[in-house]
Amino acid sequence: TVCPTGWGSADKAATAATSESVRNVRTGRHECYDRMVVDVPGAARGDLGYSVRYVDRLHQDGSGRHIPVSGGAVLEVRVTAPAYDPETGAATYPARAGRVLPGVDLTGYRTFRDARFAGSFEGDTQLGLGVRARLPFRVQQLDGRLVIDVAHNWTGAAAR
Repeated sequence: TVCPTGWGSADKAATAATSESVRNVRTGRHECYDRMVVDVPGAARGDLGYSVRYVDRLHQDGSGRHIPVSGGAVLEVRVTAPAYDPETGAATYPARAGRVLPGVDLTGYRTFRDARFAGSFEGDTQLGLGVRARLPFRVQQLDGRLVIDVAHNWTGAAAR
């Protein structure tokens, strides 16, 4: 298998916003990459804004508090969707700041090492994704979800 290449490790972003809420975050293992999916049901592809970039340390929006994330490199994932109901303030995603993402078990992943919730502040949800090293990644906007794939390596060679 030949894996996709050319994703690069530079910052990736799209400007848009939705009032639909984050409901879940899940991960998956693939032959060429590890995947994180942020589920925002009801959000149209063009309404899912994001910023995904490598950072030296993850700092929580609002407070500036450092959120430790394990791994050789840290991807900060920001989705312009709240993890709460904008009308009531009730949480729609049961995560706690600084803690591992609920239901995410990264045992056996080639690239992912850690996944932490940083918070949801002023309509943005912030996550920290610890990866093995600074590797190429891509971001895809789909109806109802944002997909982040991080390659297993820079060469495009599949695992054996």
